[in-house]
Amino acid sequence: MTDHLTIALAQINPTVGNLRGNLERVREARAQAAGREADLVVYPELVVSGYPPEDLILKPFFLDQIEQAVTVLAAETVDGGPALLLGTPWRVDGRIYNAALLLADGGIAAVRLKHDLPNYGVFDEKRVFAAGTLPEPMAYRGVRLGVMICEDMWSPGVAEALARAGAELLVVLNGSPFETGKSGLRLQLAQSRVGETGLPLLYVNQVGGQDELVFDGGSFTLGAGGVVAAQAPLFREHLLLNLWQRGCGGRWAVADGEASAPAEGLAAIYQAMVVGLRDYVNKNRFPGVLLGLSGGIDSALSAAVAVDALGAARVHCVMMPSPFTSSDSTEDAADVAGLLGCKLDTVSIEPAMVALDTLLAPVFAETDPDVTEENLQSRLRGLILMALSNKFGAMVLSTGNKSEMSVGYATLYGDMCGGYSVLKDVYKTTVFELSRWRNQNLPEGALGPGGRVVPERVLTKAPTAELKHNQTDQDTLPPYPVLDDILECLVENEMGAAEIVARGHDAETVNRVWRMLDRAEYKRRQAPPGVKISRRGFGKDRRYPITNRFLTVL
Repeated sequence: MTDHLTIALAQINPTVGNLRGNLERVREARAQAAGREADLVVYPELVVSGYPPEDLILKPFFLDQIEQAVTVLAAETVDGGPALLLGTPWRVDGRIYNAALLLADGGIAAVRLKHDLPNYGVFDEKRVFAAGTLPEPMAYRGVRLGVMICEDMWSPGVAEALARAGAELLVVLNGSPFETGKSGLRLQLAQSRVGETGLPLLYVNQVGGQDELVFDGGSFTLGAGGVVAAQAPLFREHLLLNLWQRGCGGRWAVADGEASAPAEGLAAIYQAMVVGLRDYVNKNRFPGVLLGLSGGIDSALSAAVAVDALGAARVHCVMMPSPFTSSDSTEDAADVAGLLGCKLDTVSIEPAMVALDTLLAPVFAETDPDVTEENLQSRLRGLILMALSNKFGAMVLSTGNKSEMSVGYATLYGDMCGGYSVLKDVYKTTVFELSRWRNQNLPEGALGPGGRVVPERVLTKAPTAELKHNQTDQDTLPPYPVLDDILECLVENEMGAAEIVARGHDAETVNRVWRMLDRAEYKRRQAPPGVKISRRGFGKDRRYPITNRFLTVL
């Protein structure tokens, strides 16, 4: 039995399916922890496979390779270095579990299985994992560790069972995705578990992007009184060291360590967008990104995020003017590219518009111009971007925002073309707020320039798609502050029409927005993935039928 224990929380960025790469990251963190004389290194949930592995778990040969890799890793702990407590898929008696394994003294010293499997929002763990029974503490150097895996901490049952069974420290392995306000909620829940059990708690979370999810890290340690003793930074890999000592009555106390102030609000959203895009591009091995730069605010912010994530040399912007494009837009697009230092090409769509008008004239002869001709412009731009992507290999970055995607104010195979969207879960009003924030702040680790990156005129002019003369978004949509509030009520809060009207909104406007939201479901099914920011993004969070006649009409 020991009276001193140094525990390192390894906040690392795994890649789903990259077993070799993930274990190299595990080894690197262990070597770093050994250099700081740590006794134990704790890693995030499912760090071996990457999280979330989804239906890879259903492949037996994937699990075979995991078990072989973990066996080799366990054998390496015979060297006298730190023991490892890590998350991995694991088979027990023919069933597959989300597990925590203690690797020490050259072998697998203990296995604990996740008890509470989340099956809501973006989580589908009951699809691929069996639920473990309430866990017992695992012993390491005479210390009884109460190990929980992510969701096990979100309700009191598992922690209380571990405390009754004699646990001395609560240790939580997490793959908890970012969403606005969630870091505070995690801390609040952890403090509740400490208050209920009287036990100190260590919480390690992964970082990095995985498809639409971004993991923000923010690992922390709580003393027995629930006070934060140490906290890792958000959105970057980090090794957080904790020095523990057994005191009077056998209770463990932790020395105060480093404490990084967590990013909040717009700063956190922007960093999530940068990390999500960077990891999507890099983990999928794209050389860079390509986007249409219109002179509007959505494409300007998307370009800024791309440059901050990848560097200006990997961002290629294309201005595609039509006869309806104003000189202001042309100048603003050039200003954005100049401020960011990225390449800007200009490819006019006017010759293609003339060609299509000629081609379709015999069929369209008896009709007047309408939204069809507007959509053709958008699709021509999408065609050009996809051609450039095919030719040079860069991924097309879609620039549409959540307000537009909610109500279908977007063109399939046009401005919806792309491999990824950083604004997919960001409402238009927040796009303006983020742009102003970025003009005043350079995020840590950003590869773009400091200072203004979105010109003032882009922030102040009326949003427009410029698909006909003197067009603005408000010709078709309610003002964005009104639209976004109604959409948040409908999407994030699942409120009924009467409740929304009671907030001060016009009943016909509410019904109109609801109808537009439901009608656009088929478009959203064909939209590219994008960074999840809110509690209810358009992806696994929100699953509505395309064929849907339900509507509460006032």
